[in-house]
Amino acid sequence: MSEEAAAPAPPRRRRRLWWVLGLVLGLAIAFLLGFAVFVARAFDPAAPSMQETDGIVVLTGGSERVATGLRLLAEGRAPRLLISGAHPEAGLVGIIAAAGHDPAPFTTRVAIGRAAATTRGNAVETAAWARAEELHSLRVVTASYHMPRALLELRRAMRGATLVPHAIVPSTLRAPGTLWKASTWALLFGEYGRYLLARAGLSALASPRREIRDS
Repeated sequence: MSEEAAAPAPPRRRRRLWWVLGLVLGLAIAFLLGFAVFVARAFDPAAPSMQETDGIVVLTGGSERVATGLRLLAEGRAPRLLISGAHPEAGLVGIIAAAGHDPAPFTTRVAIGRAAATTRGNAVETAAWARAEELHSLRVVTASYHMPRALLELRRAMRGATLVPHAIVPSTLRAPGTLWKASTWALLFGEYGRYLLARAGLSALASPRREIRDS
């Protein structure tokens, strides 16, 4: 073995190596801590404020979200509601009936958006509706695990608007033993990854067409 090969790495190179390792470790710890907070809020979100808003938007993905939005509308939490991201062939009466409500009291107060197929699309669709209706505050109804990314995209599309989160813990997270299911962690890990991509400005990568549905 030559003397050159046996010589220790120069101090500067060692310092650079330790700096890189420290950076990687720090990023890994930050990722895991962020994921732990994300999971805790998905299972136990903060209680929603019950203040009145100019409107309610339901980001579709399951009938429970729609039913909650309609209940809030009936309670007078807002005068109008948008169901964003509805299936192109879904009709208003059918959507309301499927959520367990009588359509008659709601048909003049509920709008359907069918263009959005992603969270970013939801935000664009909601912003256009809010501008047309001159709404400055919205209650946002979606799944607890989806709320962080939904608020992120909505704030980008509706700068200056007041957004009130109304998170729903879906049945996929309420079922007995769900904490020990691989599918639960795949769902949460996937959504956390999409949230980080959206935070980085890569929403196109974070929003696959027709995102995961839940109840």
